[in-house]
Amino acid sequence: MSIPDYQTLMLPLLKRISDGGEYKFRDLIDLLASDFNLAPEERKELLPSGQQALFDNRVGWAKTYMKKAGLLDSPKRGVVVITPEDQNILRQNLNSIDTKFLRKYLLS
Repeated sequence: MSIPDYQTLMLPLLKRISDGGEYKFRDLIDLLASDFNLAPEERKELLPSGQQALFDNRVGWAKTYMKKAGLLDSPKRGVVVITPEDQNILRQNLNSIDTKFLRKYLLS
């Protein structure tokens, strides 16, 4: 298995927070790594800069794009929650969410 790209992580991230609870971002990274059955060495793989784990970075970008589109909120540092719009999206039973899909939600 290879490390999923940030767009592949968007829908699983949304599903993970769908119960309306507040989630620590670090915990979400661990849960998603488990969901994707990432091996320990994949979890440790670093960006070319050597400053951050590749998977953590990709989950971060998934969160950033979804937050800009108003599909996630961060009520405090390091915490993620679902927005009411997310519930509508999840009811659509989508196979994936990507940046093209998010364009219709982008906040100005």
